[in-house]
Amino acid sequence: MVSSVTPGPHGVFGPSSPPPAVWPPLDFALGSLACCAACVFTNPLEVVKTRLQLQGELRARGSYQRHYRGVLQALWVVGRTDGVKGLQKGLSVGLIYQGVMNGMRLGSYSYCEAVGITSFHGGSLLSGAVCGALGAFVASPAYLVKTHLQAQSVQAIAVGHQHNHLGVSDAFVTIYRREGLIGLWRGVNGAVPRVMVGSAAQLATFTSAKEWVSQSQLFTSNKFLTALIAAMISGVAVTISMTPFDVISTRLYNQPVDEFRRGRLYNGFSDCMLKVCQTEGVLGLYKGMGPVFLRLAPHTVLSMVFWDMMRQQVMKNQH
Repeated sequence: MVSSVTPGPHGVFGPSSPPPAVWPPLDFALGSLACCAACVFTNPLEVVKTRLQLQGELRARGSYQRHYRGVLQALWVVGRTDGVKGLQKGLSVGLIYQGVMNGMRLGSYSYCEAVGITSFHGGSLLSGAVCGALGAFVASPAYLVKTHLQAQSVQAIAVGHQHNHLGVSDAFVTIYRREGLIGLWRGVNGAVPRVMVGSAAQLATFTSAKEWVSQSQLFTSNKFLTALIAAMISGVAVTISMTPFDVISTRLYNQPVDEFRRGRLYNGFSDCMLKVCQTEGVLGLYKGMGPVFLRLAPHTVLSMVFWDMMRQQVMKNQH
């Protein structure tokens, strides 16, 4: 039986037959569950990634103190200073974000497969981007709070603006009281292109790579290894394409606001990109690429494998 994640005999850019569908509400739940399970393992790397991306914000290289010098050193510094709990900062709201965003994204993508949209040329790529944008928009408030909490630290190793929230509930209430309902979607203009690029790269490369591995007949009898290899290839593609958007998104979410509810550092996506390049160089857009890969690669592997295996089991039971 052809896997439901595979777009068909011609991959992303060629025609294919719609795969067997999983009931959309169930697929939403499977996507949420898969990504939440992956988040538990990868959240410490998300904390480190956020700190590295905020370190030296709008300052020339060499003009600021570097608290974090790499993934392993950063993990050690956070664990030593903030404690083991510091490595799981923002986990609860991170699970909310993963559940809502990826449930919406993967569930919508599954629907696109079921109705045959992915069978058109470029359909898989387009579906991945649109479904990613939808998920990013709906779940943006959770990502905003997650970024604020993960950036918070003791003064000795603090980077970026410190919002000093007391917890998840306090963060939501504080932002709402200060900026109103629209304030909960601050930074969404950076999140949507970030997830569109990442989602398109992830889903398109995963489906294509999975089809390629299947056709090569290297692991014909082992669907887990097939999905695992495809997810590893997908993780590399996502990291390369997504890191600049991830840096911009983190900066937009974490920046302080003035009395008119406007960002004090950036006016929007383009302004942020320009300022980062001018003050930190083009490489500033790739800050934290190490933890981005170390987080995205296993997160992509875990979430895609969990999702793929659960969907296969559901369809096997249906038959």
